[in-house]
Amino acid sequence: MKPGITKDLSSLFLRLALGMAFLSAVADRFGMWGSFSQPNVGWGDWEHFVKYTEKLNWFAPHSLISILAWVATILEIVLGITLILGLFTRTSAIASGALLTLFAVTITIALGIKAPFNYSVFTAAAGSFLLATIDRYRWSLEGALRTGLKSNAVATIEVSAPDCSKR
Repeated sequence: MKPGITKDLSSLFLRLALGMAFLSAVADRFGMWGSFSQPNVGWGDWEHFVKYTEKLNWFAPHSLISILAWVATILEIVLGITLILGLFTRTSAIASGALLTLFAVTITIALGIKAPFNYSVFTAAAGSFLLATIDRYRWSLEGALRTGLKSNAVATIEVSAPDCSKR
């Protein structure tokens, strides 16, 4: 396989995997994967997610816990969607890496070093930062828009060029 296509496929796969992981976590906290205590369900509802947020952020005032839960959820929705679509990819990748690093550190402080490794949080953070180093996102909405804008610019120049042969 050619290096260019490998890079393009790898960045697409990484974008989709990270984006779907964020949206899957959000779906879990709203009960879309099932209810609490069912197999493969982490929280199952908002209440259990807020309790988990409080456990991880034991140092934060109780009044901030609900806000932290909502901020994390909104960020995960926005980053999940932008990564899947490939829109603002570099910014989304850096923000994802920062958010995941923050999660990893918080989980480590609250639960110990093994917990973030069990959920590959450090790996996802590293993947996010690696995604930010890609020079182009070929199979992405921003890539399509960029290609479309270049094509339209060339077409506009060709159409608007004066016909000098009739002089």
